Amino acid sequence: MSEANIDHHHHPPGLQHQFEDMEQQQDSAIIGMWVFLAQEIMFFGGIFTAYLVFRYQYPMAFAAGSNHLDAFWGFVNTLVLIVSSLTMALAVLYAQRGNRNMQVAMIILTMLFGTAFLGVKAVEYKAKYDTGLIPVKGLNKVVKETDAEKKETASLLPFETKVSAAAEETGDKKKAYINPKGEFQWNYGEELVELGEKEGMLTEAEKIGYYSNGKIDPSKFRDKVQIFYWLYFAMTGLHALHMVVGLIIMTWLLIMAWRSTYSAEYYAPVEVAGLYWHFVDIVWIFLFPLLYLLGRHFIAGGGGH
Repeated sequence: MSEANIDHHHHPPGLQHQFEDMEQQQDSAIIGMWVFLAQEIMFFGGIFTAYLVFRYQYPMAFAAGSNHLDAFWGFVNTLVLIVSSLTMALAVLYAQRGNRNMQVAMIILTMLFGTAFLGVKAVEYKAKYDTGLIPVKGLNKVVKETDAEKKETASLLPFETKVSAAAEETGDKKKAYINPKGEFQWNYGEELVELGEKEGMLTEAEKIGYYSNGKIDPSKFRDKVQIFYWLYFAMTGLHALHMVVGLIIMTWLLIMAWRSTYSAEYYAPVEVAGLYWHFVDIVWIFLFPLLYLLGRHFIAGGGGH
């Protein structure tokens, strides 16, 4: 067999038959991922546009809704994803160097951070479920008035019963969560609207959308806050779905890395997966300030529910 034939039949590990060499294959994979990410930007761009339109119309309702998100958990998730981007970048680096053990370790760390992110989101979603802030009827915690009374009575110690009764007489008793149909609820007041009215900050849409007969209508204001929570769940839910897909990709990468598939000659799948992971992280970098930090300057400290 001639030397030319030997070279013709030799294929580096990982080279697919439709490509001439590893460089062409890697360039094709990278370009393909960038095209995919471009359509992902357009996909998320539509949701971000909807958010900006409604925020421009009803800034006080959006600020009120934002003040009832827990900025602490939002910051924790931001930090988690930033560190996960570092470990993902290191996974690519060690794949390029052919270091199997460190590559596996970095992929595992990336997966742990991604799982932690989803765990925090689950805690946040559970809080919204418990307080009636999911904007879909029937998806919130159902608590009938009789159930709430029984639970409250059962939770009181004997010496607390008199204190509770005294507080009720003076109007200091905290309102119990009652939601017999699992509807969206907003029981936190309209202070921001009153502040905006006093300072002359209300938009024309707000002057119409919050009021009935010249007075603030709690039900109309609640409907505008509900729009914020629709967008909150749509944006964070789609982002969480992308994170789940990312974890599935990481699982596949982990299996292949464990089998010593990637080396200095063939590491394109790790690099392409890294681009996807970084994109998901960047989307969250935009979501955090838009959703969690909006209007914090109106009410110092905000509030978390």
